[in-house]
Amino acid sequence: MARILAVTNQKGGVGKTTTTVNLGASLAAAKQKVLLVDLDPQGNATMGSGIDKSGLSRTIYHLLLQNQSLDEVRVASPAGKYDLIPANRDLAGAEVELVDQPNRETRLKDALDAVSGHYDYILIDCPPALNLLTVNGLCAAHAVMIPMQCEYYALEGLSDLIKTIKRVRANLNPELQIEGLLRTMFDPRNMLAQQVSEQLQQHFGDKVYRTVIPRNVRLAEAPSFGLPAMVHDRNSKGASAYLTLAGEILNRHHSKAMEFKAG
Repeated sequence: MARILAVTNQKGGVGKTTTTVNLGASLAAAKQKVLLVDLDPQGNATMGSGIDKSGLSRTIYHLLLQNQSLDEVRVASPAGKYDLIPANRDLAGAEVELVDQPNRETRLKDALDAVSGHYDYILIDCPPALNLLTVNGLCAAHAVMIPMQCEYYALEGLSDLIKTIKRVRANLNPELQIEGLLRTMFDPRNMLAQQVSEQLQQHFGDKVYRTVIPRNVRLAEAPSFGLPAMVHDRNSKGASAYLTLAGEILNRHHSKAMEFKAG
């Protein structure tokens, strides 16, 4: 069964979509079967995967609200070597339309349950808001990955997100855990960034990934080419960091699986 991770942070511009796309490509490069779910109406993960969002006749909107099957919506990303459930502006109205739907919080979960056995990892790129689309992502996931910049306001936003995760766990998805906190756009020359990083490690311990994603020009420009960074420039520091992150995640899950078998 797939390990399903919701990549989320209600603060925009923290590297959420960059993380989803590049982690997905890095896991695929490690011979993992990966499905990306673009749950953001901006469709940036779709474009970053090399898929033209404006030319799509079926998207995640049709999966959530038009009873289309996942097979009818899913496309392949030749650039990332993974499968993708794409999104575009059609999804913008879904927030309102979902309100009156039965099982409105678990529609994505129900769709993913049917294909979970076909993948090793499913990564959900959530919108930068704590709305009904994000709740669908949190209900479908086993755990949450939180990309965040090491700056003052990030800690306040993190507190709000953790409260939301606890509410979803209490009311909708008792399995939901925090998979890890990922420090993104990190500049080691910045003293505040170092201080916030230390605070995160003190408060969250091994929930903070050892891998740190640096500020990197190649990482930032890769989406404009519709490519993950490792395809755009595999030797860049950004691409190397996400390959390292993929290795860290695989090692974590392998260790947990061994502990489970031993127990």
